[in-house]
Amino acid sequence: MVTKNEVADSQKLDLWLEVDGKRYQNSNTKTMVFTVVQLVAYLSKVMNLQPGDVISTGTPPRVGMGVKPNAVYLKAGQTMKLGIQGLGEQTQKTVAAK
Repeated sequence: MVTKNEVADSQKLDLWLEVDGKRYQNSNTKTMVFTVVQLVAYLSKVMNLQPGDVISTGTPPRVGMGVKPNAVYLKAGQTMKLGIQGLGEQTQKTVAAK
């Protein structure tokens, strides 16, 4: 989490996703259908947003099932790393469904 003054323009942030060190998605918030401001404004009208709330907006281009010629799906034990410029990175390890 960062404060508003730490991000100059929320519509000019690079974002990425890597699986086991291979970058699959590389995009920027400028390609979003709705701006960050529009999303927060709308959601604030229909619900009470609290500090720490996460707003899921979808995914940038090049999702696994769209990779040609063979779709790519996650497998147990893989490591995903995602990040947004100026906001940080996070890493998750996939596990098998039970």
